[in-house]
Amino acid sequence: MRKSVFSFMFLSALVATTSADANWQYPGRYTRDSWAGDDGMRFVISVRGGASYGRAKIQNEIGGLTGQYMRDVSSGEIVTKAWYEASGQPSGFEYAGYGRLGDLPAANNYSEVAFTAGVSLGLTMPDAPQWRVEFGFDHIAEADYNQNPLFDGTLTLSSGYMVEAQSGGVQSTLSSDIYGVMAFYDFFDGIRKPTRQFIPYVGVGAGYANTKTVLQLTDSYGDLSDVYELQNFGIVDDAGVIQFNKAETNTSNLVPMLAVGGSYGVNERLFLDVGLRGMYMQKIKWQLTSSDDELRRDWFSADKMVYVNATVGLRVEF
Repeated sequence: MRKSVFSFMFLSALVATTSADANWQYPGRYTRDSWAGDDGMRFVISVRGGASYGRAKIQNEIGGLTGQYMRDVSSGEIVTKAWYEASGQPSGFEYAGYGRLGDLPAANNYSEVAFTAGVSLGLTMPDAPQWRVEFGFDHIAEADYNQNPLFDGTLTLSSGYMVEAQSGGVQSTLSSDIYGVMAFYDFFDGIRKPTRQFIPYVGVGAGYANTKTVLQLTDSYGDLSDVYELQNFGIVDDAGVIQFNKAETNTSNLVPMLAVGGSYGVNERLFLDVGLRGMYMQKIKWQLTSSDDELRRDWFSADKMVYVNATVGLRVEF
């Protein structure tokens, strides 16, 4: 009996000794000759805010609409037909022809600064924590584009006369919401990010943007109220001038994105982040709309819009 007891104690000790190396006691990944307890994967939450600078070429989208012009025979001055009629149709004028309003260039391109803010959720990659993937949302707040005249340039009329023409004035705004995914590479060695140290990063990604524009068009130069088709987009007042409807338009774009910046580790979980994000949108439209919103007509667009967002934020990795 005593011999059996000693045999059982010996076997129990042997099992206890060999089980000390069991895998379940050392959660993690095997790194060559030992068990590591951390593979570097972290969940990531980040918030940011700052300024966004947008720049784009403003493109005339009027198309085939034409303006009518009259010529003072004695002086050679050419005026819009609407101005001529509003002046009581003075004598000594002749019809000078019509010109394509769609040929007029924009008086100024778009170049504005607006507030921006964003939030992201993601994770760092297991066994490669230098890489992190984030799903994010960025909002670029409302910015103004106000111009009078909107279009300004030289028109060649159907008669061959050339006239320096201006068309329309606008008060308009635009704002964008961008949903995207980005992959970042943080430049550090090891499994855990160092604290009290600046860590540079680069990023690349793509997303979807919805941009809302608001347009209030005015016939500042009298060339639009003579166009019968445009009366569908407003109300003609007692003076015969179209008071255009205020119009909202939404434009969708696929957005490539690049980022560069750096973070500073306050501790192992909290990081201060400073960065630049570049975004590209092919075209953003402003349109006229009828009062029932059933008729729409392109008026101008921002082509090849580039946004550069400069932001400061916080990132938590846990």
